[in-house]
Amino acid sequence: MRVVITGGSGLIGGALARELGAAGHDVVILTRDVGKTRAGGLPAGVRVVQWDGKTAAGWGSLLDADTAIVHLAGESIAAGRWTAERKRRIRDSRVVSGQAVLEAIRAAAVKPRALLQGSAVGYYGPRGDESLGEDAAPGGDFLAEVCKAWEASTAEAEALGVRRVVLRTGVVLARHGGALPKIALPFKMLAGGRLGDGRQWLSWIHLADEVGAIRFLLEREDARGPFNLAAPSPVTNRDLTRVLAKVLHRPGFLPAPAFALRLALGEMADMLLTGQRAVPSRLLALGFAFRHPEIEPALRSLFA
Repeated sequence: MRVVITGGSGLIGGALARELGAAGHDVVILTRDVGKTRAGGLPAGVRVVQWDGKTAAGWGSLLDADTAIVHLAGESIAAGRWTAERKRRIRDSRVVSGQAVLEAIRAAAVKPRALLQGSAVGYYGPRGDESLGEDAAPGGDFLAEVCKAWEASTAEAEALGVRRVVLRTGVVLARHGGALPKIALPFKMLAGGRLGDGRQWLSWIHLADEVGAIRFLLEREDARGPFNLAAPSPVTNRDLTRVLAKVLHRPGFLPAPAFALRLALGEMADMLLTGQRAVPSRLLALGFAFRHPEIEPALRSLFA
């Protein structure tokens, strides 16, 4: 099977390309920065194609009946304060690229076999202690609105006869890249602690399970609609702090007050001080087996 990956230079896309390439699939990464993507280290046979992120120009001809698209492109939400301009870029990088993917599907004489559309558990908005399966209603904050627009950008693919899966991903934990090195840094500097009151939930997933779940959904012809890609055991920030301090053999008793985070980060602090207790109900129902379902063994595997 040919798999076309947008956002293939990112943490998830790069790991997925390596996994699928090593398994013998014909993998094509679409990226704005060909040199950077190749420098990241890819298996032989994985192709890298220049893409402007806005159109189907240069890659639409890759689509056929044995092709699947994994659409993960989107600017990082944690790269800086959420100014009005950054918020626009965060949204447009997802929605405009999604519209380009849909443009390619519309133009294809033979439609691809599947589209896996990126999204995030932020779709549900801040929900306190509520346990959130895939049938939960969307939220109304900035990230929820971004996720709704991101998902909607390719919704028409279903009417075109393409099997479509929506990947509502939690916080992906990896040793190098993503959120974990930033979370762990204060602990390594002996300044770690909970954020705010520590009661906010974190829906997390080990990178190996994120890649495994995407591959599982690619190969399951009966998989359609939204799936929460998150471990079956979400944790509160307080519990994450305790476990991370234990795994790193560092103290974790210096909390970061909510007012200080808001002063330093502005609106982006809400992402750290609120959360979602998302559970992977539909993945488990299909029989997906997590390699790292619990937070302490998952962290130990990453810091071993």
